[in-house]
Amino acid sequence: MEAKWRIVAVTAVAPVAWGATYVVTRHLLPADAPLWGGALRALPAGLLLWALARRRPRGAWWGKALVLGALNFGGFFVLIYIAAQLLPSSVAASIMALAPLALAGLAWPLLGQRPTVRWALGAVLGFVGVALVVGLGAAGISPAGVVASGIALVSSSLGAILTTRWRDDTPLLATTAWQLTAGGLALTAVAASVEGPPPSVDATGLIAYAGIAVVATALAFVCWFTGLRHLPAGTVGLIGLLNPVTGVLLGLAVGGESLAVGQLVGIVAVLAAIAVSRPGRIRAATT
Repeated sequence: MEAKWRIVAVTAVAPVAWGATYVVTRHLLPADAPLWGGALRALPAGLLLWALARRRPRGAWWGKALVLGALNFGGFFVLIYIAAQLLPSSVAASIMALAPLALAGLAWPLLGQRPTVRWALGAVLGFVGVALVVGLGAAGISPAGVVASGIALVSSSLGAILTTRWRDDTPLLATTAWQLTAGGLALTAVAASVEGPPPSVDATGLIAYAGIAVVATALAFVCWFTGLRHLPAGTVGLIGLLNPVTGVLLGLAVGGESLAVGQLVGIVAVLAAIAVSRPGRIRAATT
């Protein structure tokens, strides 16, 4: 049990870091360069991890890296960047908190992991919490931002499922590096063709890009994929509910967003959902 909770703690680093990216992107990075925003997030992180892993793809991993790079990082990073610019941080993060539903829905037919009663209770409690966070604090919601978040959610959930299904004895650091590099190279080529040269930013912008690439991407995705290797997909999705909690709190502290009493109740409900669905009580179906 203690080992499982250590994995939960490691996995939780990812949604907390991702929740912070909404505020950083919205307030510190240019709004008119989503393609470069995705490329400058993915490629440096991929090259950093590749330098640490020191291993090239072999066999089927050349193709798998391209597919997973597109789903987990390529289009996903661009969509998240757009959503972060169009939506309040609390709303953008909360939409992504629907990951438990998407992950569990895909994990059942693709991985044979059946949602349990305890998981279902945690999911319902988490969704109620997200509804309170969004419904009581959001105004003037951009439809385009919601659509971007929704497509990003489906893309990342499918990528997470395939990451789990295609896992083997290849080191996690290496597979993450290959995916990030593949997605980053593709985005760089598209960004240069569509948006022209990289955007000019000040020192604060450079620090923001670096922080997102190293902490919210390289470190966070290694933690996330670690969770996917050792925990049921539904459990990992529920841990992802820390994303909106972080987004709301940072939106309040940094972005000047308001936080009603009902939103506080929602945050408590999200944390309770994670506790209710703890991994020791969630089992995956055998295949």
